[in-house]
Amino acid sequence: MPSATPAPAGLREAKKQETRQLISDHATRLFIAQGFERTTIAEIAAAARVAKKTVTNYFARKEDLALDHQEDFAASLARAVAGRRPGESALAALRRAFADAVAERDPVAGFSGRDFARMVADSPTLSACLRGLHDQREHRLAEALAEATGAHPEDVTVRTAAGVLAAVHRVLFQRIQELTLAGRPADRIAATVAPEADRAFGLLEPALADYAVAADPHTPQLSSSVP
Repeated sequence: MPSATPAPAGLREAKKQETRQLISDHATRLFIAQGFERTTIAEIAAAARVAKKTVTNYFARKEDLALDHQEDFAASLARAVAGRRPGESALAALRRAFADAVAERDPVAGFSGRDFARMVADSPTLSACLRGLHDQREHRLAEALAEATGAHPEDVTVRTAAGVLAAVHRVLFQRIQELTLAGRPADRIAATVAPEADRAFGLLEPALADYAVAADPHTPQLSSSVP
């Protein structure tokens, strides 16, 4: 018999994404029902009707099955700084991005739902992983600020600015999680957190309002040459 025609690359990729999502969905369901630590990879594989090795091929660590927005989370602040508008400071860009995330009820900002938030809070492993992600996010923010200002990532000004900006986001993330665990609906959480975020970011205005301002291409630049 002639060999079967290979599936197009796009179809193969779609199938991979479908399998990955299927495994992730079953894993999350089991983690919520049984607890993260008590759920095994073998149970997840059985629920998804795949081999255990298939699970580990798609997810290198068990934590990756639960926290599947890790890259988006770690890159979010750096991405906001890199995408700031002409004439916009890093603080203003981050403030705007957070307001957008609240309006969209973005999981990366903390809008995860009560069951998911409880699953993370009840798991020492996931709680530690989340703290590590906050640290990664601060580190990548420092790199973005260094690139924006032409400074070294280890420069004390860069590290201080990244530290305080990341701290505000960490506090606001925790605030959203606390309100979620208290049973508040997402709309009420957003209505509560939005003005709180304005006050929190406002505290940084005196020090960082003019820090890492994006160049405006329409503003003429003074020549540094000597006539």
